[in-house]
Amino acid sequence: MKILNAKGTKDFLPEEKILRQKIVDQLREIFELYGYSPLETPCLERMDVLSAKYAGGAEILKECFQLRDQGDRRLGLKYDLTVPFCRVIAMNPQLRMPFKRYQIEKVFRDGPIKLGRMREFWQCDVDVAGCKSMLVDAEMVAIASDFFKKVGLKVVIRINNRKVLDAMMEEAGVEEGKRDSAILTLDKLEKIGEEGVKKEFEEKGIDGEKVLDIVKQKSLKNNEGLDELNELEDFLKLFGVSDYKIDFTLARGLAYYTGTVFEVQCKELDSSVAGGGRYDKMIGGFLGKGEVPAVGISFGLEPIYEILKRKEKVRKSVTEVYVIPIKCFNESLKIVKELRVAGVKCDIDLKGKSISKNLDYVNKMGIPYALVVGENELKAAKFSLKNMETGIEDKLDVSGVVEKLKSCDCIHH
Repeated sequence: MKILNAKGTKDFLPEEKILRQKIVDQLREIFELYGYSPLETPCLERMDVLSAKYAGGAEILKECFQLRDQGDRRLGLKYDLTVPFCRVIAMNPQLRMPFKRYQIEKVFRDGPIKLGRMREFWQCDVDVAGCKSMLVDAEMVAIASDFFKKVGLKVVIRINNRKVLDAMMEEAGVEEGKRDSAILTLDKLEKIGEEGVKKEFEEKGIDGEKVLDIVKQKSLKNNEGLDELNELEDFLKLFGVSDYKIDFTLARGLAYYTGTVFEVQCKELDSSVAGGGRYDKMIGGFLGKGEVPAVGISFGLEPIYEILKRKEKVRKSVTEVYVIPIKCFNESLKIVKELRVAGVKCDIDLKGKSISKNLDYVNKMGIPYALVVGENELKAAKFSLKNMETGIEDKLDVSGVVEKLKSCDCIHH
């Protein structure tokens, strides 16, 4: 039997997972700086939740993995984190509003496989429920701006408003029942180009020329969507955010958006690395009552990882210092324990290899430091700490080793 992964899934060995985990930790840090708390939801959801009227819509539902349990109940793997978030709000009326949460979890879509998009992948979301002010929309943009500056990626955050798009469709004479479908087509403008979009509009019986002309001309009279965009820009100035642009061609295909929509484009790869928007009807749809305001943004771990792995130095181990004992394992183990108590990520040779073989291992694993412990070192209570990048050795006691490692730029605590 040939052993294979399920199609659209993959394993991540330490040299990949270490960087991925670093990205997740940086996202978590930014989210918590803005006052968001963690939430976790099951990977399995009831199909009546995933297919609810105000959930992801027909386009995304086609990619939903579906199954039945032994009680013949219809279930699905969650395709995003927004629908479960809305279900949680609907099931927990005691939650205080505004409710701010982040979620970093796997989601599943049975869709086409391409660079940066698998069938099992991670989403990293922040959302706020219970606040209608454009202040929280601006906060989403500010979070994205701060994160991408932190990881050193140049991006542009494109912003539009669903109410502006709806008004454009109305002005173009698109029937009300076809507007969601028309917006889905417009959302493909960057992917399939103007001619491809015109062809798809024609197949749907929509005057694509007229739609595209209005979008390009921005010939829209004042409406609620434009007012919201102006208010949003005022808040962005207060946040000090400048790496954005208002873009009337941005559609964001998901049917549940009701107001602001954002998409973060990475300049280096011309790839979308985050996106989101306002969805004021979904939670109310689950509750069977009026609107409950909500807005969120989702960061794609896969495309962010694909870009950053070209820039970051590959590490195959999280170990910060590797202890090499020379015929004094027991004494060396005591030193290892002291280092670990001090918060230093530490490993030790378990096989009694030679110094040269150990140093070769440390080098190949990308471990920043090696600590040699022999009889002479133990007598002097000073140990040889070798910087594997520069080759410089320092003679230090255990507290000196801890101080050196804690202050080192190549080690992040």
